[in-house]
Amino acid sequence: MQYLWAGLGLLCVGLAAVGVVLPLLPTVPFLLLAAFFFARSSSRLHSWLITHRLFGPMIVDWQSSGAIRPAAKKAATLSVTAVFGLSVMMSAPSHVLIIQAIVLGGVMFFIWTRPSG
Repeated sequence: MQYLWAGLGLLCVGLAAVGVVLPLLPTVPFLLLAAFFFARSSSRLHSWLITHRLFGPMIVDWQSSGAIRPAAKKAATLSVTAVFGLSVMMSAPSHVLIIQAIVLGGVMFFIWTRPSG
């Protein structure tokens, strides 16, 4: 079971790394999942992730106070705006745009109401 948790953690880190360069793929949720999986499988991998120069501070902020750094909030806002703008430019049906607006609006509300790290 320990290898399964570690494998899932590594998969999540890989997806988070892809999310750093692809604006449509979220980074932080995958990092939080990776931290969860590593905590159950490998203290070495968990420590590596928590102390990572780029990823560690986001995880620690969330675990300690449920905070999201302002730069991450801005990046999320830009990504959501880009996704919605792309849907509008591609002439998505109005019911799709309405659903997107509701879901993405809820996501933005959640992100911007969290404390800043």
